[in-house]
Order: sequence, then C-alpha cells, then structure tokens
Amino acid sequence: MSVLETQRLTLRHLSEDDAAFILELVNDPDWLRYIGDRGVRTPDDARAYILNGPVASYARHGFGLYLVELRDGGAPVGMCGLLKRDWLDDVDLGFAFLPRFRGMGLAHEAARATLDFATGALGLPRIAAIVSPENAGSIRLLEKLGMRFERMAVPPGAEREVCVYAT
Repeated sequence: MSVLETQRLTLRHLSEDDAAFILELVNDPDWLRYIGDRGVRTPDDARAYILNGPVASYARHGFGLYLVELRDGGAPVGMCGLLKRDWLDDVDLGFAFLPRFRGMGLAHEAARATLDFATGALGLPRIAAIVSPENAGSIRLLEKLGMRFERMAVPPGAEREVCVYAT
C-alpha cells in the first residue's frame, strides 16, 4: 500500500515479498556498524523481521518503516519511516539506504516527506531521531532537515550511546 509519493520516490508498506531487499539492506556493512545486527541471515529471517517490525507497527500505531522505491521503475532503494520506541517520548524518524543509492538526495527526499506526513496527516507535534555519534552522514541529514541535537542516551539493552535529535 502506497503511503507517500515525492518527485522521485514512492514510500509504501513493506510486505513479505520484500524479503530479498530487506536481507540485503540489514546486512549492509553500514547498517551493521551504525544500526546493529538484527540477526537476519535468511529470507525467512527477513520475512519475520518485516512481519514483527514494520507490519506489526502499521497495525499497532498506524505507521512504521516504509519501503522506499524509485517511482521510475520501482527499484527498492531503502527504508524510511516512523518508529515508536518504548524508551523515547517522541516518535522516531528512521532511514537506511543501500550504498548504491546514497549521495543522490534520495534519503533527504524520503525523510522530508516522512516528517511532513508525521506532522501533517498524523498530527505529531514533535519527531525525534536517534543516530550513532560516528554516523556523520546521517547527522548531516538530520541537521539539514532542521533537527537539532538534544542529548546522548543509551537505549535499553545497548552497550553504547546514541545521539538524540528532535524537531
């Protein structure tokens, strides 16, 4: 189900049919370094990740992480969307793109549309984002979106701090 469209992108609900893409994305070295290992090693693991993460979030919250695909040709390029984390007061903006689609402004385009959707259609007054302190590219993107650093935090079960940004 399509949720958002931009000039170049469509953001839509993830489904089990996206397992091959998810398997590639969550095993990208930058995902593993900055986001963490989700233990997704097989197509079945990827389907479980989709069902227990984004699909469950759509049902529970009315939003979640969306597949980002090119409008021209439909190639999947990344994920972008909203997450409700128990340990954060605000809804969290999340995004990740395959390496071959970085540096093209696609993440900014998807994230900007997601923020506009969150504050407009969903009526959320404030959006947060968490990012590894060493992830300079994502920090630049958050700042370009108008988000500002607020504090450091250690997510439950994590061993290292993350930066918390917010609108």
